[in-house]
Order: sequence, then C-alpha cells, then structure tokens
Amino acid sequence: MTRKIQILGTGCPNCQRLEKLTVTAAQALGIDYELEKVTDINEIIQFGVMATPALVVDGQVKVVGKVPSVEALKQLLGNNTANP
Repeated sequence: MTRKIQILGTGCPNCQRLEKLTVTAAQALGIDYELEKVTDINEIIQFGVMATPALVVDGQVKVVGKVPSVEALKQLLGNNTANP
C-alpha cells in the first residue's frame, strides 16, 4: 500500500529539512510512498496546523512545529495508521 506523505509548510529551511529527512526515512524503510508539499496557508489550516513544518501521513497529522530525527521519522512512517 502506498503511504501518502504530506509536508506542510511555506518552504522555509526547516520545511525543506523535514522533507529531506522524511524522504531519507521512507527510503530506509523501503516503503512505497507519494510525497506532496502543501504550501498554501489555507490548506495547512484545514489540517488544524498552526505551526510549521508539519508532517501528515495518510491523512493524520504526526508532527507539528519541529523537525524530528530520521530515527523518529522511521517510527512514525513505519507504524500502520490503518485500523486493524
């Protein structure tokens, strides 16, 4: 199953860093993913996010206002967000 990964942010250095580290984590896990950058502030607000950068995985907000380590991102991406 392809994971939908969204990076929410206006393109600031931290947003770019979160994108790079997220891609690194996803590739290290060998998961199939689709990456989307959401830069429109109105779209970002629709997620209920008031601080960027933010990470959304399969429609669920996972990180807001910080850039986690690659290891932390691997844990977030590796967890199955679907209900059993």
